[in-house]
Amino acid sequence: MAEPGKRFVEPHDVETQVFDWGTIKWYSEPRVTHTDRFSMGVVILEPGKGHTRHNHPGVEEILYIISGQGVQMVEVDGKEERQTVSAGTMVHIPADVYHETVNTGWEPMKVVAIYCPPGPEAFLRTLPGCRIVPAGELPTK
Repeated sequence: MAEPGKRFVEPHDVETQVFDWGTIKWYSEPRVTHTDRFSMGVVILEPGKGHTRHNHPGVEEILYIISGQGVQMVEVDGKEERQTVSAGTMVHIPADVYHETVNTGWEPMKVVAIYCPPGPEAFLRTLPGCRIVPAGELPTK
């Protein structure tokens, strides 16, 4: 029988994905909690930076803004809709829909991201601009 995944996860338990626009820690993904229905991570977008227009084929996404402010774009019926988002805003992004998140504030923007089903978190790890900082180590700029 396979070993069960973690049930309590601390920041030092998981790797950090570092990009030129910010960082992500995936607290729940198949590699950590052995989940097979969703993944959950915390994204930090640096001031003036963002995760530009992209989509996730076959995967829904929920974004919940913890702190900071930005502009969220979600394509609806082929038209890009943009809205200012800040702490307390939740954004639902249906599967296959193009979207982007840009931090327009002076401080880092902290966002909880949930994918259903999991998968994009593993894809991000393979991107050329992704640097992996092992669990327990602090990312450096």
